[in-house]
Amino acid sequence: MNFKPFFREWKWTIVAFFLILVVGFGIRLYNLTILPIFVDEAIYVRWAQVMASEPTLRFLPLSDGKQPLFMWVLMFLIKYFQDPLFIGRLVSVSTGIVTMIGIFVFSYQLFKNKLTSLFAVFLYAISPFSVFFDRMALVDSMLSMFSIWTAFFGFLTVKDKRLDLALITGFSLGFASLTKSPALFIALLLPSFWLLRSWPKNKKEWIYQFLNLSGLLAVTYILAFAMYNIQRLGPNFAQLTSRTGDYILPISHIWTNFTDPLIPHLKDFSIWLWALGPATLIILIILGIFVGFKGYLKQTLVLLLWILFPVVLQAELGKVFTARYVFFTLPYLFILAGMVFLSMSNTFKKAILVFILLFIFQAVKSDILLLTNPEKANLSRGERSGYLEEWTAGQGIKEISEYLKVEEAKNPGKQIVIGTEGYFGTLPDGLQLYVNDKPNIIVIGVGVIVEDTPQSLKEALEAGNKTYLVINKSRFKGKPDEQGLKLIQKYPKGLRLTDSRQYTLYGPQEELLFFELLPESK
Repeated sequence: MNFKPFFREWKWTIVAFFLILVVGFGIRLYNLTILPIFVDEAIYVRWAQVMASEPTLRFLPLSDGKQPLFMWVLMFLIKYFQDPLFIGRLVSVSTGIVTMIGIFVFSYQLFKNKLTSLFAVFLYAISPFSVFFDRMALVDSMLSMFSIWTAFFGFLTVKDKRLDLALITGFSLGFASLTKSPALFIALLLPSFWLLRSWPKNKKEWIYQFLNLSGLLAVTYILAFAMYNIQRLGPNFAQLTSRTGDYILPISHIWTNFTDPLIPHLKDFSIWLWALGPATLIILIILGIFVGFKGYLKQTLVLLLWILFPVVLQAELGKVFTARYVFFTLPYLFILAGMVFLSMSNTFKKAILVFILLFIFQAVKSDILLLTNPEKANLSRGERSGYLEEWTAGQGIKEISEYLKVEEAKNPGKQIVIGTEGYFGTLPDGLQLYVNDKPNIIVIGVGVIVEDTPQSLKEALEAGNKTYLVINKSRFKGKPDEQGLKLIQKYPKGLRLTDSRQYTLYGPQEELLFFELLPESK
């Protein structure tokens, strides 16, 4: 095969694409652990540690109704890195890069336009929305990766009607189903690519084509379902469905109270796009849709379907609705924005350059803050609260772990016992993952609200162990001086917004308190 014509045609596209990937990777990797550990990150990374050390617990995430693929990947890598949070987030950085590649190849297959594909990838690479979640040790970046690649291979399957492509689509969908439950949306959306085919008018040919595509889709579904059922090897497989009610309203809610929470949740979605898009992205998306409706109607409708179907349905039925829940729809939003370059009008192209430059300015400004000073970044209220301000944010946890390691080194062979608020989440999991290799440091949960010194900590002190308590200020109702608690350090979290409920209840700022229990407390 002669590659010279290919390289002549593609060399500058390849160079530009490579540079975009380098920029995207650099943005995601820089200062990767500047944001404090988040509650779900603590859980997932801790699970990976436990699963790596105990082969019988390889399906541990099922106990909380979570799919295990992210933790499976992480458990094989975590032992090679000193900082468990860093490697957890590095997995998401890597999946984010693969998502970028998927955006390029999928959009090019749809439109055969290099500029559109490059621009879509570029927007994704620098958007604060994607940068934020591609830097977190959460499953959402991985789901987004499998979403775009399932869409790509699903489209090729319909386009070329090939069994091998149907099988690859099945593998990708299967991996998505092992990542997170919203993979169901991806599965349901695969038939949408049938809209892009030219269907024959002859009835027999139409039936033949329909049966052919149905058979290929069945192959994809069967393979994906088989992969999903690997989880039946775990003892808590039933939790995947039994926990559904914790997050999703019953279907009957649609006809009993359709607008609530649909309208508030869609408003949240617009806020996320405005804050994290950033705002100019909305204009580019609208312009892209306008261009698409004029010349690429079917492709535009399919892309809108891949966005609106999961977003609207989750907004209607979700008890909880956060930005990361819709993150896997983001690649299609950026493809819509990239479609502005499908316009043949030079005047139009010159006009959108203004919006592109404004987008770059907004995105770079937000990215710099995310990478250097997250508390100053333009985050939406929910993200700011969850990742920076409240008990879900883990400021001080790593610092406390370093202090404990120093104390352990000073007293080799002597146990150190740390009681933390809660039993699951930021504490104690966040602290446990940093002292995982220190068997003499024992971390235990002692309750959500602490008024008196927990009996387990009193007993640990009486046994001659150095004993500590780690708890958020809003959850500590005791009197340190009367309980023999010496404050070693307090770690302030982000300032709350003055109009927030938490500000009214708990004041302007949460703090993580680190106490030592002294013998005088007996």
